[in-house]
Amino acid sequence: MTGRKKTISTSAAVAAGLALAMLSTLMFLLAGQRSLTPAAEKMKEEKREIKVARDEFGFKKGNYYIEEGMVRRGQTLSHLLSRFDFSPAEIDQVARTMEDVFSPRRIRGGNNYFGYYNQNPDTLSDLCYFVYEISDLEYLVVDFRDSIDVYRGEKEVTNISREATGIIRTSLWNTIVENNLPQELVAHMARILAWSVDFYRIESGDRFKVLYEEAHVGDRPVGVSGIDAVFFVHRGREIEGFHFAADTIDGYFDGDGNSLQKVFLRAPLEYGRISSRYSQSRLHPIHGDRRPHLGTDYAAPHGTPILAVGDGTVTRASYTSGNGNYVRIRHNSVYETQYLHMSRFASGIRPGARVEQGDVIGYVGSTGLATGPHVCFRFWKNGQQVDHLRLEFPSGDPLPEDYTDPFVHIRDRYRKKLESLNFDKEDVPV
Repeated sequence: MTGRKKTISTSAAVAAGLALAMLSTLMFLLAGQRSLTPAAEKMKEEKREIKVARDEFGFKKGNYYIEEGMVRRGQTLSHLLSRFDFSPAEIDQVARTMEDVFSPRRIRGGNNYFGYYNQNPDTLSDLCYFVYEISDLEYLVVDFRDSIDVYRGEKEVTNISREATGIIRTSLWNTIVENNLPQELVAHMARILAWSVDFYRIESGDRFKVLYEEAHVGDRPVGVSGIDAVFFVHRGREIEGFHFAADTIDGYFDGDGNSLQKVFLRAPLEYGRISSRYSQSRLHPIHGDRRPHLGTDYAAPHGTPILAVGDGTVTRASYTSGNGNYVRIRHNSVYETQYLHMSRFASGIRPGARVEQGDVIGYVGSTGLATGPHVCFRFWKNGQQVDHLRLEFPSGDPLPEDYTDPFVHIRDRYRKKLESLNFDKEDVPV
C-alpha cells in the first residue's frame, strides 16, 4: 500500500494531465451523443418493436422439435401418449391431472395433437409439452418440464373484414354454399333476421348483401366472428340491420335505430320446413278425417333443438297420448305458446321455470300422434289459438337518444359500403 501511495504522490502532474484529457474526451462524447440522439432513439424504438416469433400455441418458434399427429377414430389419450413412450402408470397420472381442466373422454377423432421436444431430432431429450387441439380456436397443454401441469389456451385471432352478396334461388344455405362463402354465415344471418325474415317462406329472387368479420389464426380462416351489417330483400320488402355496441347495449338495429329483435321469434326452430299450416279443416294424417289444425308443423331431423320464441314462464312440461312430450309457456297476460311431440325436454324445463327468448326447451321428436319428427307449434292470444304467421309483432326497445349520433355515424359508414356492392345483373329478377 506504501509503494502505491508513493507512486500516486510522485505522479500528481501526470494524473492531472490524464484527468484533463479524460474530461475533454467525455465532453466530446457527450456532444457526439447529443448529435446522435435521434438515431439512437430510433434504434431503441426498433428494438422495442421486435417481437419474439411464436407459434399458434404461444411457444417460441425454433426452440423445439415438434412431432405432429391426428387422432384416429376410436383413439384415446392412452393411444396418443403411448406414441411418446409413456408407461401405463404415467398415462394414468396425466389423465387424472387433466380431469379438472379437460376430460380425456372428450378427445375426438380428426383433431390434431403435438409433441414438443427442446432439442433437435438427432439428440432428443424428454418431452416438454403435449398439445391437443380442442377446436380451431382452443387447445390443451400438458407441461412435463417439472411436475405435470395442465392448462387450456385460446389461439390469437385476427379478424378480417369481408363482404358478400347473393341471389337466393332455393334456400339461403344453398346460396351460401354455391357462392363459396363461410357456412357459418347462415346461422349468423338467421339469428339476426329471425324476427324480420320468414326463412320458411324464402322466395326465389330474395337476395342479400352482408358485411362480416372472418376470424383467422395465422393465415388460416377459422370461422365467422360476427356480422357488421346486412341488407336483405325478402318477398319484396327491404330489411337493414346494423350492429351497434356501446356500454350495456349490443345488438342489431334498423336504419331508424329500432331493434331488429321483436317480442317473438318467427319460428321455434332455426332450420326446418313447414310441413303443415294452421287450418280450420285439415285431413288428419292418422285419424283420416277432417278437423281443425290450430298450429303450424315444422318438420326437422330428430333431436333438432326447439327454442322458446319469447321470454316467459313454463306452465306445463308433461306428456299426453295426443301431444306426446309438450311444453307450454305463458309469456304475459296476452300470449301463450305450446310445443308438441318433443323427443325429450331440455335440462331444467319444468313448470315454474323461467325461460328467455332463444333458450332450448326441448328437442324434435315424434311422440304422441305424429307420423314423423316435427314440432307442432301453437300460439294463443287472449286465450284463443291464432295463426302466428299472420301476426305482426312489435320491435324491442329502440336505441336511447344519447346513442343516436354514434349510431348514425356507424350506420352511414356501413350503409355506404353496402350500397357500393352490386348484384350480378343477370341474377337480379326483373
